Amino acid sequence: MNANRLTTPKEKVQQLQEKLGHAAKANKKRKFHALYDKIYRWDVLCEAWRRVKANKGAAGVDAVTLADIEEQGEIPFLKACERELKEGNYHPQPVRRHYIPKKDGKQRPLGIPTVRDRVLQMATKLVIEPIFEADFEEVSFGFRPKRSAKQALDRIRKACNRKGNWVVDVDIQGYFDNINQEKLMKLVQMRINDRRILKLIRKWLQAGVMEEGRVRRSDLGTPQGGVISPLFANFYLNYFDQLWEKHGKGVGELTRYADDCAPRRLGA
Repeated sequence: MNANRLTTPKEKVQQLQEKLGHAAKANKKRKFHALYDKIYRWDVLCEAWRRVKANKGAAGVDAVTLADIEEQGEIPFLKACERELKEGNYHPQPVRRHYIPKKDGKQRPLGIPTVRDRVLQMATKLVIEPIFEADFEEVSFGFRPKRSAKQALDRIRKACNRKGNWVVDVDIQGYFDNINQEKLMKLVQMRINDRRILKLIRKWLQAGVMEEGRVRRSDLGTPQGGVISPLFANFYLNYFDQLWEKHGKGVGELTRYADDCAPRRLGA
């Protein structure tokens, strides 16, 4: 990609992501120290806003909608985000708890961050995702760029056509709500050593959940529904993927989609 021809925030962000991804792949033990200032780059914030707006979604605890921000002015909103990050004055609000029905009749808890928090989570995700992606195993398909549930099913189908006897469908109960935050942070620090980024991530993990007017905070979990939560969830389970690839291949072939796994047993 020719830097002189870059015209849109999307193109500029893609170039940044390519550079970070190449650097992470070139050295699997490299720790990245200077990332925070990239989060409030204007092109990154604009692209983050574009993606959040495209995803639509409801308002958070502050009741501010996407339409409200468009009406009041997108540029002043993004300038305020930029200023808060630069000055270190950004503090996320608790996520709003919302429940959606599941097929089995139970309810799945979602955490809906405010629009501002979603934009800043997206900006952070744009910067750190290429670094994490360099470490992810081929067996993982959920919530990853250019990967889909259909590709995961195709992998299982092909494995069965070769010599699979059976498939086990495994779901980790309450996975997002029970991620150990301290262990997650230690895993993140294996790749990211920028104190301001780590502080930002901790703020989101500790922001808490508001339900029925009360805020509940916990040292467990990353809210399902947050923009950056699926990336954290994948990074947390990547260690499991690595262990399976190292020790479990003789038992079966693993395919994982977020917290859903399908080990396929090898034939006799």
